[in-house]
Order: sequence, then C-alpha cells, then structure tokens
Amino acid sequence: MRIPADRWDWLSSRWRRGAVAVVLGALPALAFPEPSLWWFAYVALVPWMLLIRTAPTGRRAALDGWLGGIGFMIAVHHWLVPSLHVFIVVLAGLLAVLWLPWGWLVRKMLGGTPSLTRATAALVVVPSGWLTAELVRSWEGLGGPWGLLGSSQWQVDPALRLASLGGIWLVSLLVVAVNTGITVLVAVPSARKPAAAGVVGCAVAAGAAWAWAPRTEETGRVRVAVVQPGIVGAQGGLSGREGRFARSEALTRDLAGQDLDLVVWGESSVGQDLAARPDLADRIAALSRTVGAPLLVNVDARRSDRPGIFKSSVLVGPQGPTGNRYDKMRLVPFGEYIPARDVLGWATSVGKAAAEDRRRGESPVVMTLPGSGTAGLRVGPLVCFESAFPDMSRKLTRSGAQVLVTQSATSTFQESWAPEQHASLAAVRAAENGRPVVHATLTGVTAVYGQDGERIGSTLGTDDSASAVYDIPLAQGTTVFVRTGDWAVYSALAVLALLCVAEGVRALRRPAPEPPEPPARTARESAAHPGR
Repeated sequence: MRIPADRWDWLSSRWRRGAVAVVLGALPALAFPEPSLWWFAYVALVPWMLLIRTAPTGRRAALDGWLGGIGFMIAVHHWLVPSLHVFIVVLAGLLAVLWLPWGWLVRKMLGGTPSLTRATAALVVVPSGWLTAELVRSWEGLGGPWGLLGSSQWQVDPALRLASLGGIWLVSLLVVAVNTGITVLVAVPSARKPAAAGVVGCAVAAGAAWAWAPRTEETGRVRVAVVQPGIVGAQGGLSGREGRFARSEALTRDLAGQDLDLVVWGESSVGQDLAARPDLADRIAALSRTVGAPLLVNVDARRSDRPGIFKSSVLVGPQGPTGNRYDKMRLVPFGEYIPARDVLGWATSVGKAAAEDRRRGESPVVMTLPGSGTAGLRVGPLVCFESAFPDMSRKLTRSGAQVLVTQSATSTFQESWAPEQHASLAAVRAAENGRPVVHATLTGVTAVYGQDGERIGSTLGTDDSASAVYDIPLAQGTTVFVRTGDWAVYSALAVLALLCVAEGVRALRRPAPEPPEPPARTARESAAHPGR
C-alpha cells in the first residue's frame, strides 16, 4: 500500500522531523550484538529512507541523512560515552557528514513518483552510496570500520559465505539492497515488480553463495589455550597490573599436561617491557616449559630500545622471548592517541582519552612457533581494534598465516555491548580469509571461530576469570576475497561514477531555455515612443 503524502504532514516542523531522523538512524544498531537481531538489519533502514524520500528539497534530504547518521553513530558507539562523555556527540556529528550525500541520493532515486527505470536503478545506486560512506569512515583517522552494517550478519551462514567472496563490503551491499527493495515495495507501487525481483535476487545470491562458494579444506588441527584473567584490582600488596600478571600466571600453570601448541594472553597482559624486566621474561619462559608450548603475550609499556609506549604481541618460548614481536599499527582515536593533539588535547579533560599517544608499529608480522608439533605453525597477531580492519587480516593470510590471533581488552566497557560486538568481528574475519581466528581477551568476551566463521567451543564471558582450550582445525587454500580483494568496493564506486556520467550527459542534452519574450508595451509607451 502506498503511503499518502499527508501522512507525513506532522513532520513539517523542522525540529520534529530532525528528532525523528536521529531516532530512525539509530535503529540499525539493534541488529548488532548484544541484541543481535540480525534479521532486523534487512528492514532497519526502511523507515529512515521513507522519511528521506519525502524531503521537500535535496538539501533537506541531505540534512535527514546527516541527522540519521548521528543517531546511527551514537547508537553503535554508545559504549564510548564513559571515555568521551559529551564529546561523542561532536565526533558523531563529524562522522555523520558522510551520510549527507547518501540522504541526497535516496531522495534523488526514490523521491516523488520515480520512474520505473529510476526506481530499478535505486536498487544498485543507493547501496553503493551507503558503502561509499562506510568505506570513507573505515579510515583509521575517522574511527575505523566499527559498526559496518554487514558485520551485523556475523552469525548468518549464507552471509558469511558472501563475505568469503567479497568481504564484509559485499554483505553490506546485500543488506542495503534489500532495505532499498522493501522501501520501493512500500512507497513506489509502479516499481513493485522490479523491487520484488531485486529482493528475491539478493536471497538467491546469498543462497547460491552458501551452496557453491569455494571452501578451504581442513589439513590438520592445533590446540590453542586462551587465558582470560578478568578484572583484577590491587590486592595483597600487588598493583593492578601485577595482580593481573599473577592471575594469568596461575591460570596458565593449570594448563600443564594438555598437549598444547600455543597459549594466548589478552591485550596489555604484561605491563612492563620484558627487556627491562628479565625477571618477568623468565617467569613467562618457565610457564612455557611447564605447559610445553610457547606463550603469545601482549606488552603495553614504554620500550627500553625505542622511545615511547607500544602495544606489542611478543612470543615467548621455553628459553625466553623468541624475537618475534609485532607492534600495534592502528591505534584507537581518543583512546590510544589524540588526533591533532595541539588542537584537540582538551579531550583528555572531559573523558578517558590517552594522556600520552601510543607509538605505531611499522609492518604486520607472521610468527612461526618454535618447536611446534604442527611443524612450525604460522600465527598472524592483531591487537584489539585492528580486528575490525578487513585489509589487515587479509594481508596476514596472504603472507602465510595459518591462524589469526586477536589480543583484546574491554575492561572500560564491560557492562556495554562492546565486548560482544568486538568478539563477533572474529567470525567475519574468519569467513573472509578462510582461516580460524582466536579472539583472546583480558577482560571481555573470548571466542574462537573456525575457517568458515562457525564458533568453536564455548565463549568466556565478561564475568569469567578462567582459561580454555580449543581444538582448532587448520585450513588449506584461500578464499575469493583473499585472492581478489575489495572488488565489491570498486564495483560500488563504478556504479556511482556511471551515475555521475549519466547525469552529466542528461544535463548536456537538456535543451537550453528559450530567452523570455520582451514585455508587452503599454498604450502610453507606444504613444510616447512611436518609432520604437
């Protein structure tokens, strides 16, 4: 049923309409963990798009896109409020600028009474516009790719198979295309047939990917233990970080005799540089001898050999540090560094932003485990926030990593949706790369996923202080996404480029307006100037 235009009259107030846009933009957040209403993602944009298409002007449509983007950004990142306080509104407003052109695009393709051709083209153009906004936002300096719409489908097998073909970008395109098709079905009766065909086509494509997309083959298994100490405060004469280390040490000793290939500790599990504290390095090496496997720990400390504080994954074997070290490359804005600190340094006074910028690593590292029972297992480490970036895990896979390991900590956000959201990204990265992913946390949600994105074993929740052992299948071969990369992104950009060309051609072919005829002369003017 077509929605009459007068149904939207009550939105004639600018402020009322703006408030509704903010609320409607926030709705897609319900598709992400912790609510995990994954099915809702396929209709969550429809109310927002219906509002935008009724905008009286393109400028108002762009404003609706921006306001909805603010709602979306705040809803997906609400757990940052304890760290950023009111500053999150400023950041959301800046990031939401990326949805200005998307709002304008929705109205252009679906506003008024669109032709059959225009409504059909919207099924491709509108998702491409959304993906472009996600692509730009994914730049590290703008906050990174947290909350990409496609990642809400982390537990849907057909969607994960699509991710193995075109990455999370292809899944986002699919989700927005379905939303666009439903919007056309609701609001454009003349284009219901192509809209229905488009929605059915998306379902068929997802089903075909699930059935026929190439799969990696299992080649063996590896046993990996994860140690999650949980929240440990100062007690018994020990500081918080010393107590955390001691708790991790005790949990690791309990793993003796379990035939392990690797033990993983979470982010910031070691609070001092091992080169400056050889006693800590010796204690970790002793643990390696006890459990019969190397330990991958994470050091958050000032380096003794380089200036500044680094977050580093360090591999320690029975004889001590092996020399395998990865320094975190992509840092969390306002968490681990302040962008343009000279201008924005005041953010440290209103939240928990970094008082001193962490330093960046220079390149990814694939570590070969010493003395591994799997003949030199190759592990690709990432640190926390980096698991959100599709390109980083893809690069590690192309460099030969057999297991991807993310070391994380979410102690500041324990009671929010952040730990579940972060853990879910491991499933997407596993499916994209055809490699198992170990998401090991200090305090958050620990989870392990196989090469197809299916969860292995049980998770360790935010209240757990425990260790767990996972029997993980290894995989041979690579996915289409690993081989071909971001082709879905380039396709979306090509669609928008073709739209620009088409609009340019139309503008050139449009006939020039005829000059206005001279105004009629009055009788008085004729009498006064008879010769004219």
